[in-house]
Amino acid sequence: MIILPAIDVIGGQPVRLYQGDYGKKEVVGTSIRDVAASFEEAGASYLHIVDLDGAKTGRPVNREEIFRAARSVSMPAELGGGIRTMDDIDQCLSSGIDRVILGTSAVKDEQLLIEAVRRYGERIAVGIDCLNGYVKIDGWLEGSSLYYTDFAKHMEEIGVRTVIVTDISRDGTLTGPAFDMLETLRKSTGLQIIASGGIHHIDDIRRLRSMDLYGAIIGKALYAGRIDLKEALKVAV
Repeated sequence: MIILPAIDVIGGQPVRLYQGDYGKKEVVGTSIRDVAASFEEAGASYLHIVDLDGAKTGRPVNREEIFRAARSVSMPAELGGGIRTMDDIDQCLSSGIDRVILGTSAVKDEQLLIEAVRRYGERIAVGIDCLNGYVKIDGWLEGSSLYYTDFAKHMEEIGVRTVIVTDISRDGTLTGPAFDMLETLRKSTGLQIIASGGIHHIDDIRRLRSMDLYGAIIGKALYAGRIDLKEALKVAV
């Protein structure tokens, strides 16, 4: 299982939120590049970045700072937030980003998703951000009628290979991942599942590893000193 340390970006700064609340942000580093470098030094093999301003506004906001940070390290990086057009996708994947995460656009513009998967294959992932089991979009500010398992199965039919699954109620709370949700999804699809949200203890990593998931994203637990990244990387192997 791969471990993806997370960098969320608002106003060009690395931050963490609580349950996706933009009013509850905490700056967690001097710059995106410095945080990325610290993760690489610890031995991380993949970086997870979200442009939160982009997710909220539906357009690129912090992209140039993110591109520079991604190019400054040798490990691959995935990026989500505000990616709504094929030009956005093309730019990301030609500017140092290895994998693009489509969230809102995967719900609102299926043709874009189909074309992106056709063109880029496994370099396209889909974010499944849920509250009470239903997918939320537009920076987690808008709801939908899509239940997470139904949506995931449809993504698999389209040809999506990797999904990032977040239980919004647990994001930034350090209360543990949504194990039941993740297990249900693992059993009902053949997707590569990356768990996100709530990870707070090294035992969470052990349990996720035992579920044979593809990956786990760690954010606040790293910044709060609850989990040591080097230890998490060893446990995940």
